[in-house]
Amino acid sequence: MKIRFSRKDCIFCAVMAVICPGLFLIPAPDKLAMPGGETVPARVLKTDDSGLLRHGLVLAGSQVLQVQILSGKYKGETFQAANELRGQLELDKQFQPGDRITVALPQGAQPRQTVLTAKDHDRTLWTAALFGGFCLLLLFFGGWTGAKALFSFVFSCLVIFKALIPLTLSGVPASLVIAGCVILLTAVIIFLVAGLTRKGMAAFTGAVAGVLAGLIMAHLAGVLLKINGATMPYVQTLLYSGYHDLNIPDIFVGAVILASSGAVMDLAMDIASAAEELNFHNPRLSMKELTCSCLRIGRSVVGTMTTTLLLAYSGGYLTLLMMFSVQGTHITDILNNPLVAAETVKTLIGSFSLVLVAPLTAVTSGWIFTKFQKKDKL
Repeated sequence: MKIRFSRKDCIFCAVMAVICPGLFLIPAPDKLAMPGGETVPARVLKTDDSGLLRHGLVLAGSQVLQVQILSGKYKGETFQAANELRGQLELDKQFQPGDRITVALPQGAQPRQTVLTAKDHDRTLWTAALFGGFCLLLLFFGGWTGAKALFSFVFSCLVIFKALIPLTLSGVPASLVIAGCVILLTAVIIFLVAGLTRKGMAAFTGAVAGVLAGLIMAHLAGVLLKINGATMPYVQTLLYSGYHDLNIPDIFVGAVILASSGAVMDLAMDIASAAEELNFHNPRLSMKELTCSCLRIGRSVVGTMTTTLLLAYSGGYLTLLMMFSVQGTHITDILNNPLVAAETVKTLIGSFSLVLVAPLTAVTSGWIFTKFQKKDKL
């Protein structure tokens, strides 16, 4: 298969290659505490569980470890480490001989004298292996398009961690920051994958319209259902860590838009791609005919995409739903539960955006592909 490189694609990729390193120049949020040492990988050689006590289903106490440092200045040295268990299944970890873990290594540590703090299992290698496998599969299947998709994946991570989070923590209205970042990501992802083409413009226009409509409805739903956003993880910890001025409900609204933006982009691209194929095989289709065809395609896709959002969100709270089931909780109490209400807003607002983006992209595609009939590039 011959790989085609357009000049505009190459220029766009070159510009993004400059922007990505530039994102690292954005100042990071102020740290709450300066680390007194470093985190290094270590291998567990021996464990002493005599300090652990079982309380029902959980363990509490201190597990003593003998570990060998695997990298850095103390590579190969043996230390003793302490692993504190607090009786919390979601936070506690119990290590076994042979496990690869991470430990906090303070400055001036002395082998066999300093007691280190065991932090968690070292998942870095397997995470890197999974990401590498994902990259290879994407490149193998997608070729040049897969490479651009991988580029957009990396860019999305950088925007979230180097722009979205610092700006939100600095006090800028979260919903506006997140909406702006989503629009930026939509432009980069769509135009990087589809190119500066009619298909790319149609998908971008429809996706942005869906995102903005979802933003308005998320604000409205948050007020009507009185969602305070406190159901998001670590909200209280963040507030008590010096960021008590954060507008948590506004952050929740932005999170709703961010969570549904991927599905919105996906649907917009599906309809724009269908319009491109229809126009390619029958250029004589009028705007009305092409729009109606895209609307029929959109109806089929929306039916499965909305269910996809429901399954994705409910999967994150499956154990909560199981608890409601075993307790025989009434449906009214379930719907009024803050956790369920928050997920309901996410599901419905995401579904609203999807339902709106389908006709908007269909109309936009019909106009663009008939208006610029003889042009491959905008």
